[in-house]
Formats: sequence, C-alpha cells, structure tokens
Amino acid sequence: MVHLPNADVIPTDINKDGLKTLPDVLKYCVDRFPSRPAYTSLGRTIDFTELDKLSAAFAAYLQNETDLSPGDRVAVQLPNIVQYPVVLYGILRAGMVAVNTNPLYTPSEMLHQFKDSGAKALIIHKSMAHKAEEIIKKTDIKSVVVTQVGDLHNIVKRTVINSVVKYVKKMEPGYNLPGSVSLRSALGKYAGKAANKVEVIPGDVAVLQYTGGTTGVSKGAVLTHANIVANILQCKERLDLPNINWAETVISPLPLYHIYAFTVSQLVSMLGGHSVLIPNPRDIPGFVKEMSRWKMTTFVGLNTLFVALCNDEKFKELDFSNLRFTASGGMALFPSTATVWKQVTGCEIVEGYGLTETSPAISFNFPNKTRLGTIGAKLTHTDIRIIDSEGKDVGEGLSGELCVKGPQVMRGYWQREAETKKSFTEDGYFLTGDIVKQDPDGYLRIVDRAKDMIVVSGFNVFPNEVEDVISTHPEVIESAVIGLTSKKNGEMVKAFVVTKNENLTSEDIQQWCSDKLTRYKVPKLVEFVPELPKSNVGKVLRRKLRDNQENTNAA
Repeated sequence: MVHLPNADVIPTDINKDGLKTLPDVLKYCVDRFPSRPAYTSLGRTIDFTELDKLSAAFAAYLQNETDLSPGDRVAVQLPNIVQYPVVLYGILRAGMVAVNTNPLYTPSEMLHQFKDSGAKALIIHKSMAHKAEEIIKKTDIKSVVVTQVGDLHNIVKRTVINSVVKYVKKMEPGYNLPGSVSLRSALGKYAGKAANKVEVIPGDVAVLQYTGGTTGVSKGAVLTHANIVANILQCKERLDLPNINWAETVISPLPLYHIYAFTVSQLVSMLGGHSVLIPNPRDIPGFVKEMSRWKMTTFVGLNTLFVALCNDEKFKELDFSNLRFTASGGMALFPSTATVWKQVTGCEIVEGYGLTETSPAISFNFPNKTRLGTIGAKLTHTDIRIIDSEGKDVGEGLSGELCVKGPQVMRGYWQREAETKKSFTEDGYFLTGDIVKQDPDGYLRIVDRAKDMIVVSGFNVFPNEVEDVISTHPEVIESAVIGLTSKKNGEMVKAFVVTKNENLTSEDIQQWCSDKLTRYKVPKLVEFVPELPKSNVGKVLRRKLRDNQENTNAA
C-alpha cells in the first residue's frame, strides 16, 4: 500500500474532543446524549445507550465465537435498518474492518467483492442469503450472521413484521448456509457483556469502500479511522450553524453502505441527532407515509429523489414547517430541481461534492451562503489543484481536472499498488477525474465528469463492466456503452450492440444483463448497429457515439 501520511492525521484545531477513531465518535455520543434517539427504522428506535450496549455485545460475539482477529475484514450486506449501526460499531470496536456491500448486488458482484477484500465473515439480511449460498464456498468467509427486518423489535411486532416479509411479500427465498447464526442469538448470548478492549489507532483501516475509482473494475478504497473522523469533523465545521439544530430529526433515505450516507449518519450522531432510516425509498407512497409521521428538520438526498418526491401529490401535503436543511450529494443537482424543491418545501438545497476515495466530502456550500450551480467551497484542511492535461495548474477562471489533498483522502486502493500510484500526482494529490472551474471567491463548479463514467441515481456505472457482460452473450460480436441524460435518474445507460443474429432484441440484451448486473447498471436503451466507431489502433470511440447521440437529439 502506498503510504499517505494524511490518512493517519486528524487536524487538532477541529478536533477539540481528541477523537481518534469511529468508536470514539460513538463514545462521544453516548457520554453526551445517552437517552436521545439515534436511529429509527420501521417503527423501531434505538437510543445512543442501547446502540452502545448492542454493539458491545456484537463485538464480544465476534471476539469469542469466531476465529476473527483485529484487522480482519467483515462484509456487511444490509438495507437501512437499525441493525446496520449495531453491527458496524461492533465490527469496529473489535478492531476489525467493515466491508460495506450493496444489498442489490448479484451473486457474481458479491463474489468479486468478497474475494477481493478477503472477507472472513458476512453479516447479511435474510432476503439476500440465497445469493450468498451460490458463491460463499468460493470465498474465505467462514462465519455468517443472518438477520431479519424485525429482529430488534419486541416479540409481537417482530413476529408480525417478519411474517409479512416472508409469507406475504415473499421476500425471503429459502437458502442453505451451514453454520450460519442469527443476529438475535448472537446479541442475546452476549447481552450486557463488555467486549475485550482492542487498541485502535487513527491510521488503522476502518472501512473498505468499494468503487470503480475513476476507471475500471470495482476496487476497495482503503479508508482509515482518521480519514472518516476527519471528514465528519470537516463537515461539522462547515454545517453546524449556531442556534440551528438541523440534525434533530433527519430523514435518511440513502443507503448506509454508500459513503455519502455512511459519513453523514456519523455527523448527525455527533450533533446528537436522530436518523430516520428509510429501507426502500423507491416505494414513494410508503416513503411519504413514513415521513408524515415525523416533523423533519433535515432531508438528506440527491437529485433523483428530489424529483420523484416533488412529483408526488401526497408529498406536497406534508408539514415542512420544521425543515431547516436539505443536503444534496452523490450526483449533480439540477438547478431546476433545486428551484422546485424550494417551491414545494420552502427549504433551500445545500449541495456538496465528494468521492468514495475522499470519505467522501471535498467541498460544500455554506448553508447561509448557498450558490446554486456550484458544489460550494473546499472544506477546511483540504488543498486543491486544478490542472490541465499536462499536469500544470490552470490559470484563474479556466477549467481543469480537480486534484485534492487532505486528511479525508484514502490511503489507496486495496492491494492495488499500481492503480493507487496512477491515482495520485507526484506531490500526493488525488486525481478526481472531474473537470471543474473555480469562482474568484473559491466556489467550485463542475464542468464535466470523468470522461466515461455514468452516474445513475448517484451510483457509478462503468462502461467496461457492462460491456464485458454484454460481450459474453453468444450472439454479440461487440458493444459499447455510454450515458445519456435522464430527468429521473440523472443519467441512464445506453448500449450499442453489434450482433450476428438479426433477430436479437433489446429485451434479450437487457435480460442477459439483469441476470448478472445490479438493476441500475442494466441498459435502459439498446441500439443495434452494424459497427462501432474506432480509432486507428482499434479503440472504440465512445465520445463519437455520444456526439452522434447529441446531434440526433438536436436534429
């Protein structure tokens, strides 16, 4: 691993409480806000004291009932339920490393991540356990803990919720994972018991957060405790306004396995706030119904959600009188979306920008000085360069690639020395791949993203991955994938396919992809073409495909 000193350092001027690790963040919250609600999901609320006790019990389970040691990787594949923070903090308190895993992953995507990370244990929701069954023997995973949605509810509600999920919604296919244990039994066995004290230091790895980076196959960004704690404190310094308790009741629909929600969740906790977790924000009626139960002070979202909600009549009827803060990240915020959101809710959207590799926040608008169309100004202790194609700093007002250095920048990509080296400048700045301009007063504007990456509802889709899947179809000769603008999702995936079978249909390609890729990566549009545009050396010219598409739309 290329060693970057910033990954070990938390700036002292924003760290007045001497926090060193994420377990320190939990202790900070327990000491100051013991009885305040911390997380709620599906009617179950846990306060900070209960989170402390339950996570200690899970840490003790890992230490006493498995062969795991500090530094071992534990995959977590859960939706937004209260079990998530419990197992996360249990893993970290045991000195282990959390590997956040998308619950929507297909078995082949799970296999890649589990093998690449070297995960030795898996915490998984019961509805996904059948996927793990398909691939677990090909991994190093020896310990599996399974949980159901209602596992932390009282016996009556637990029975009702779990029965509805299993028998009415039929969301829990059968599976066979010999030796797996239930989370309830693991917590029950060690209830009230303290975990063994493990010395964790700021430079220890806290999370492997998987991303495609700026190019290529999914790889693990190595985020240390210092990286994440520093970013929490950087965001706190920017967003914690005097006399405005915006974190009181935070609607949190974005998945906690995503670095944006992951870090914001810890920030909310540090402010003594309450995160109302939404397991399925795609169910807009159910989502709106849950919001109607709360006097929300904050909404954490992205462009896709803002659009969907503002088009829902029931959402417009909600009480927004307590809404003080709306945060946007994960994908570009359209100015038209921000305008409509303010018309509906009366609240401005405050946009920030970041990457998985930067824990994630690099910049954020000032809540009282929001400038629409910008991603705000860089956070404290964040240095940036804007460079041209030759690596030289551009002049004032000119666009170039954004490069960043700071305590939130990852240590590197897990077991990928060469790719890590290519991702940094010689003087240690991370190359974001995003093209920006800077206003005279420091506000940043994104001009363009990394040339080929597609962002669907805040999630990165890399053309190579989709093309690789399409190319395995027996009737396909070759393919190319690009992103097109989508009012609903920011962008959507379009595939151009050269086939040897004139009867092959778009539906055939989409079905082929859906069996192997998460839903948001499956092409929404498929166009069959006689050939793909290529350079003299045979490289497919995706830019020409995009340009042709724009010309067609213009015509």
